[in-house]
Amino acid sequence: MAFGLGVLRLAPAVFWQMTTRELHAAWEGVYGRAATSLTRAALDDLMAAFPDPPPER
Repeated sequence: MAFGLGVLRLAPAVFWQMTTRELHAAWEGVYGRAATSLTRAALDDLMAAFPDPPPER
């Protein structure tokens, strides 16, 4: 939201109507393409460092 409303200065209705593909394209337009993609090993490391809490019963 901060990117869409703050950086792009979109009206809230316009922001909420965007698809994730459109938002990603806007991000790349502002910040450029990511140098690399997230690897499975990097994802596993992030998941180990920041585990989801167990579901509440």
